[in-house]
Amino acid sequence: MEKITIIGTGMMARSLAKTVLLADRSLQILGRNETKVRDLVESLDPGAAGGALGDPIEGEIVFLAVPYTETGNAIKELGQGLEGRVVVDISNPLDASSFDRMLTPPGISAAEETAELLSGRADVVKAFNTVLSKTLEVGSVAGQHLDVFVAGDSEAAKEKVSAMIAQARMRPIDAGPLRRARELESFMLLIMGLHASGKHEHFNWDTSLRILP
Repeated sequence: MEKITIIGTGMMARSLAKTVLLADRSLQILGRNETKVRDLVESLDPGAAGGALGDPIEGEIVFLAVPYTETGNAIKELGQGLEGRVVVDISNPLDASSFDRMLTPPGISAAEETAELLSGRADVVKAFNTVLSKTLEVGSVAGQHLDVFVAGDSEAAKEKVSAMIAQARMRPIDAGPLRRARELESFMLLIMGLHASGKHEHFNWDTSLRILP
């Protein structure tokens, strides 16, 4: 059974954990706060194990379920443990105080920054940034299964992530190379801004991006 490691204990980590277990994968959750890790593991069905951030990484696929501003620190702490893994960047580098600007410099995405920090030691995939935690936990909106956009430069890495998505009853959409993460992240700037404005009743924290039909 393929094993997945999630770094983090927040809302997205919790929703991702349920997604991983739904896809019939073995799960490891690592975090700085041992109490939060234990509470998260205990809230899940059997098949999940927890540990500290410095523990050996067991997953072939590693989800960085930490805020954008903490990604660099997490990668440093994980060190050589990420060697040869598929690393999934789910972050949205947005100014959460206003939702009116990106935190990344022009011409680069958070996922590309992650790839630069890893310097070729791992294959980086962008995925799940267009799905909010509450929606991901349910797995559908208005009876429609979720689309999950997947971008990366390694076809093999994208296929592994896409297979897990499909087995969790969602539809993976190949968005192309890793540089397409720029558009995926920028799209969420628009969506989150619409959420935060309160002006659009049909844009709320349950909203999800889906390609029709």
